Amino acid sequence: MPDKFQNNADSAMAPAAAPYAIVPDDINPLPQVPKGIYVGTGGTITLRGVAGSEDVTYRNLPDASYVAVRALFVRATGTTATNLIAEA
Repeated sequence: MPDKFQNNADSAMAPAAAPYAIVPDDINPLPQVPKGIYVGTGGTITLRGVAGSEDVTYRNLPDASYVAVRALFVRATGTTATNLIAEA
Protein backbone atom coordinates (compact mmCIF):
# COMPACT_ATOMS: atom_id res chain seq x y z
CA MET A 1 0.00 0.00 0.00
CA PRO A 2 1.47 3.40 -0.90
CA ASP A 3 2.38 5.79 1.93
CA LYS A 4 1.97 9.36 0.70
CA PHE A 5 3.75 10.62 3.84
CA GLN A 6 6.91 8.49 3.47
CA ASN A 7 8.98 11.47 2.35
CA ASN A 8 7.81 13.75 5.17
CA ALA A 9 10.23 14.37 8.02
CA ASP A 10 9.33 12.74 11.31
CA SER A 11 8.79 15.07 14.27
CA ALA A 12 7.48 14.99 17.81
CA MET A 13 4.15 16.29 16.50
CA ALA A 14 3.80 13.74 13.68
CA PRO A 15 1.67 10.61 14.17
CA ALA A 16 3.41 7.51 15.45
CA ALA A 17 4.87 5.31 12.74
CA ALA A 18 6.13 2.41 14.87
CA PRO A 19 4.08 2.02 18.08
CA TYR A 20 5.03 -0.80 20.44
CA ALA A 21 3.81 -2.30 23.71
CA ILE A 22 5.63 -1.05 26.80
CA VAL A 23 6.79 -3.57 29.38
CA PRO A 24 7.71 -1.52 32.49
CA ASP A 25 11.22 -2.30 33.74
CA ASP A 26 13.20 -0.86 36.63
CA ILE A 27 16.62 -1.29 34.97
CA ASN A 28 16.37 -1.23 31.19
CA PRO A 29 15.44 1.83 29.13
CA LEU A 30 12.70 1.71 26.51
CA PRO A 31 13.96 0.33 23.18
CA GLN A 32 13.05 3.59 21.43
CA VAL A 33 12.07 6.96 22.90
CA PRO A 34 8.36 7.49 22.19
CA LYS A 35 6.54 10.70 21.34
CA GLY A 36 4.04 9.87 24.07
CA ILE A 37 2.38 7.00 25.89
CA TYR A 38 -1.15 5.68 25.41
CA VAL A 39 -2.65 4.31 28.64
CA GLY A 40 -5.11 1.48 27.98
CA THR A 41 -6.03 0.75 31.60
CA GLY A 42 -5.59 3.66 33.99
CA GLY A 43 -3.53 3.99 37.13
CA THR A 44 -0.10 5.49 37.74
CA ILE A 45 3.04 5.59 35.61
CA THR A 46 6.49 6.17 37.06
CA LEU A 47 8.96 7.24 34.39
CA ARG A 48 12.01 9.29 33.58
CA GLY A 49 11.97 11.73 30.67
CA VAL A 50 14.80 11.83 28.14
CA ALA A 51 16.30 14.95 29.74
CA GLY A 52 15.22 14.15 33.32
CA SER A 53 17.56 13.57 36.23
CA GLU A 54 15.00 11.75 38.37
CA ASP A 55 11.80 9.76 38.06
CA VAL A 56 8.34 11.34 38.21
CA THR A 57 4.97 9.71 38.79
CA TYR A 58 1.84 10.53 36.82
CA ARG A 59 -1.08 9.65 39.09
CA ASN A 60 -4.77 8.95 38.55
CA LEU A 61 -4.52 8.47 34.81
CA PRO A 62 -7.87 7.35 33.36
CA ASP A 63 -8.44 4.48 30.93
CA ALA A 64 -7.75 5.35 27.29
CA SER A 65 -5.68 8.44 28.14
CA TYR A 66 -2.51 9.84 26.61
CA VAL A 67 0.62 11.17 28.33
CA ALA A 68 2.57 13.56 26.10
CA VAL A 69 6.06 12.71 27.33
CA ARG A 70 9.27 11.51 25.71
CA ALA A 71 10.24 8.86 28.25
CA LEU A 72 13.56 7.08 28.52
CA PHE A 73 12.38 4.66 31.23
CA VAL A 74 8.96 3.41 32.35
CA ARG A 75 9.57 1.83 35.74
CA ALA A 76 7.90 -1.37 36.96
CA THR A 77 8.05 -0.09 40.54
CA GLY A 78 5.31 2.47 40.99
CA THR A 79 3.55 1.77 37.69
CA THR A 80 0.04 0.36 38.06
CA ALA A 81 -1.39 1.41 34.68
CA THR A 82 -1.44 -1.39 32.11
CA ASN A 83 -1.82 -1.88 28.39
CA LEU A 84 0.70 0.88 27.72
CA ILE A 85 1.58 1.67 24.11
CA ALA A 86 4.61 3.75 23.12
CA GLU A 87 3.77 6.14 20.30
CA ALA A 88 7.08 5.91 18.44
